[in-house]
Amino acid sequence: MSVSTSSPENGPGKNGIAVVRVDFPPVNALPVDGWYALADAVRVAGRDPQVRCVVLTAAGRGFNAGVDIKEIQAKGQGALVGANRGCYEAFAAVYECAVPVVAAVQGFCLGGGIGLVGNADVIVASEDAVFGLPELDRGALGAATHLARLVPQHLMRALYYTSGTVSAAELHRHGSVWRVVPREELHTAALELAREIATKDGELVRLAKAAINGIDPVDVRRSYRFEQGFTYEASTLGVADRVRDGFGKEGVR
Repeated sequence: MSVSTSSPENGPGKNGIAVVRVDFPPVNALPVDGWYALADAVRVAGRDPQVRCVVLTAAGRGFNAGVDIKEIQAKGQGALVGANRGCYEAFAAVYECAVPVVAAVQGFCLGGGIGLVGNADVIVASEDAVFGLPELDRGALGAATHLARLVPQHLMRALYYTSGTVSAAELHRHGSVWRVVPREELHTAALELAREIATKDGELVRLAKAAINGIDPVDVRRSYRFEQGFTYEASTLGVADRVRDGFGKEGVR
């Protein structure tokens, strides 16, 4: 289980691209430490003056399955607070990365995965990619902030209330996914875009990222933090535990 950073060619940053890869088998449901490790990796990559684009990718069947619910069930409130803080830092690291972040998404992108891709600059997805927030089925709330960056407002609400998913092709039609490609072409497609971005002047692309973030109509950090307060409220009321205790059991969603 790891978060690693590499470059397609000639060592980290040498071609202007840093690839941050998440690998937490079996489904990339990240524990608390994993979220912090991801945040650190993205921030470090963005601070490297040789890097002009970061590609965020993941190993295995799916891009991200959110938080490690079993860790929260085993460790209680401390793990819940840790997961909240870790997600907050990881999502913010992607959004605030000094250079553009390209998310390469395959398979499932759920829960915390939406927080990551919703804060990325560009998304490239495989044909089998699906996106959703199953939070209401998992005893949690959050990341509506980021889903609202991917789909129109009323679709976001429908997906949130039903724990439904949307395909990469549908997101492409909404304009939030740049390209949809066969899974075997995903890495190549993401790198092609990253290389195009990396041809730009490094100083200017950093200014461009700061400028675009500066005109964003929603303060994503404040908005997501507001949502997290309701996650904690659900926990203190016992609602979250009631829902989580049924998670994965036959006949219980």
